[in-house]
Amino acid sequence: MIKLSKYEDFIKTLETLLKKELNNLEKEKIKKAIKMAEYAHEGFFRKSGEPFITHPLEVSKILASLGLDVETIISGILHDVVEDSEGKVTLDDIKNEFGEKVALIVDGVTKVSKINAPVGNIEQKKKSETIQKMLFAMAEDVRVIFVKLADRLHNMRTIQFVKNEDKKKYKALETLEVYAPIAHKLGIHIIKWELEDLSFKVLRPKEYYKIKELVSEKKKEREERTNEYVNQLKLALKEHNINAKVEGRYKHYYSIWKKMIEKKKKFEEIYDLIGIRAIVDNIKFCYSALGVVHQIWVPLPGRFKDYIAAPKSNGYKSIHTTVITQYGEPLEIQIRDIQMHNEAEYGLIAHWIYKEKDVNLKQKWLIQLLDWRKELLQGNTNLSELKNELQLEEVFVLTPKGEIIHMPFGSTVIDFAYAIHTEIGHHFSGAKVNGKIVPIDYKLKNGDVIEILVNKSSKGPSLNWIKYAKSPRTKAKIRRFFREKEKEKLIDSGKDVIRKISKRLNISIEKFFELEKIQNFLKSHNLSVEEFYSRIGEGSITFNDILTIIEKKKEKQQKKKSNKKKSSPQNIVIIDGISNLDVHIAKCCMPVPGDNIVGVASRRGITVHRINCKNIRHIDEDRIFEAKWGTTNENGFTTILEIEFDKTERLPEIMNLLISNKINVTSFKLNESKNWNTIFANITIVVKSLSELYSVINDLEKKAGILKVRRR
Repeated sequence: MIKLSKYEDFIKTLETLLKKELNNLEKEKIKKAIKMAEYAHEGFFRKSGEPFITHPLEVSKILASLGLDVETIISGILHDVVEDSEGKVTLDDIKNEFGEKVALIVDGVTKVSKINAPVGNIEQKKKSETIQKMLFAMAEDVRVIFVKLADRLHNMRTIQFVKNEDKKKYKALETLEVYAPIAHKLGIHIIKWELEDLSFKVLRPKEYYKIKELVSEKKKEREERTNEYVNQLKLALKEHNINAKVEGRYKHYYSIWKKMIEKKKKFEEIYDLIGIRAIVDNIKFCYSALGVVHQIWVPLPGRFKDYIAAPKSNGYKSIHTTVITQYGEPLEIQIRDIQMHNEAEYGLIAHWIYKEKDVNLKQKWLIQLLDWRKELLQGNTNLSELKNELQLEEVFVLTPKGEIIHMPFGSTVIDFAYAIHTEIGHHFSGAKVNGKIVPIDYKLKNGDVIEILVNKSSKGPSLNWIKYAKSPRTKAKIRRFFREKEKEKLIDSGKDVIRKISKRLNISIEKFFELEKIQNFLKSHNLSVEEFYSRIGEGSITFNDILTIIEKKKEKQQKKKSNKKKSSPQNIVIIDGISNLDVHIAKCCMPVPGDNIVGVASRRGITVHRINCKNIRHIDEDRIFEAKWGTTNENGFTTILEIEFDKTERLPEIMNLLISNKINVTSFKLNESKNWNTIFANITIVVKSLSELYSVINDLEKKAGILKVRRR
């Protein structure tokens, strides 16, 4: 156990890192948190042999070094207690002792920690539900991300103690592909760079140590040259009465290696291994300092970037210029004010600390987290798309009015249209880039001026557009449009059925919905009028169902019951001449009366398959029995039709045809066809026999616009 004096020593360390004194109440809370963590982790040790408590304490020190508040630091101390204490400490215990916010952060970190994100060539078997929880936890309180990044950073600093090489490489790859990009997106470069280098060291040790050796060879020479440049710029700025902190900066090992690979260059050809940063008092002095820099050294054409006038999407602001020094070598110089520097190093953390903690409203990335979660819930996007988006570089383009829009690298004009507004995307009819008409798959370049042409009378997007879109959000919006469009058509189809019934009953539609039996049905099934129409349109509520609801004849109900008794499942199929056996209809091939069938012995009993079902090809003959159809099942048999047709407008026609044939439709699913100009649907129906099924297929094949119908 940590003695009282050690508690005090630890708190002093935190104060040094925070660069401020804590009040007595804050100190007491931190002591309580340490005691709770010690109790939870008692008897547990890390791979290094140290007591487990050392890990959460180191995490809290990382959080303190970032300047975060006491609640976040306490969350860092407690972030593992719920998951690793074997029930000794619960979330309720944390909530009662430290409040709801700390409990929320710890719960969020616990959820995120349970995720092993699919990386590299590993198959993506994680269910999207888990990823949704991760995104929701992050968006609930931004500090969840800060604690998780600090947790991962300390684990990577001590990863050498993990003996299992596969586990070590997995963690490094997950860090490189998921956590470092998240730190980059949030602008927390001080963490991003270290995570990248630590991962690089595990994944490519030979390359890591080779670059480290090459950097070390000329380290002294570089330091001397850098100090000369720093002193030269300091003196010049002082002469122009510009107060500035000037410092050298060195390129990280991973970024050097990455540049060598991407640019196909040797180490000797990488010139920007060193650079200089000037931190001035305000924006005005940034531009004054730039003038001084260009007086001392000649600027390199095409290597000037003003991220103050056009900040990056993660909020990064700075002036970058590359000059040729007196030694004939290029030197990159960054110029920014104090606030810009804090935001460049600490990104979202700096926003959270200095901007009244309302960063959830101001940071675009957190809004994106919620958007991603929404799209995952609706099934419009997936984890791989999310992971890819995290790692995309950016381009910035301009609207005709000069507004700067940041887009993922590789975005096309259709992505830009949807980024401006969903309705503009839906009514896209073309695009001009720098005054010239371009095709829909044109990829955006930095500085392009984009004008989107719209056709307000168009009916909406084409499914074909999805293949031209780069952004997962664009694809999701197009998919959502078609889902909603189909819903509208189903509602219209349902309304047509109700009109016919109302006409038959000689009442208005309004009076139809005032019928007590209809109101009771809607209430008992928790359906709105719109959902009722939609269910009718898709066929899950049929014309006859509605008449039955209205008439509610007891004789019909009794007849149904008696029929059910006569047609019990045991009598539907006769196995080896024996009836009354417990049989199940196979869901893989969905046989119906008229099909040639066999019975297959399984743990459930006898499962009935079509004789040509591919799933029984390799089953032992001892398990296969002769089977033939017995009594008819009045409830019918489920089967699936795969239908390919030319446009979405055909769906209500298909539904009406099935309804008119008195076929019950239980569900349908639209799929993307391999041919982008057609629609593919799986429609689950109930039939009484094979002849009825063939009759339906023949009727569908005669319908205009239906290209192919087959039974699954």
